[in-house]
Amino acid sequence: MKGHPDMSTYKKYWHNILNFSGTTTRSNYWLPIIINIIITFFLVIVFQSLIGQPITEIYYDSDADYSFGSSLIVFLVSLVNLSVSVRRLHDSNHSGSWIFIRIIPIIGSIVFFILMLLHSHRPNKYCN
Repeated sequence: MKGHPDMSTYKKYWHNILNFSGTTTRSNYWLPIIINIIITFFLVIVFQSLIGQPITEIYYDSDADYSFGSSLIVFLVSLVNLSVSVRRLHDSNHSGSWIFIRIIPIIGSIVFFILMLLHSHRPNKYCN
């Protein structure tokens, strides 16, 4: 079915990690976000059981390797989420600058969430 999300959507999500132009449909935005939430949930459980302490309580040098690895993963996921969010804004015919709305506590997050739910507007100035 055309436009139906599948695992190729998740591959495209990672393939476009540095792509801040063009557009991303709602399904191509939300599917990877939901997959990442599920993966994160399970990784946190596994990680905490391996080191025997909560992930937020890494205080010792022996835990630094885990801390660096998790920081790198957080950076990469944040970067790809930023790029897919900008493309999603473009798909609803909004400037990528709207990403900064999240700076405003509470209200900014609500507005950003609504922007991610908006229908595609095609053609628009970001796509044909």
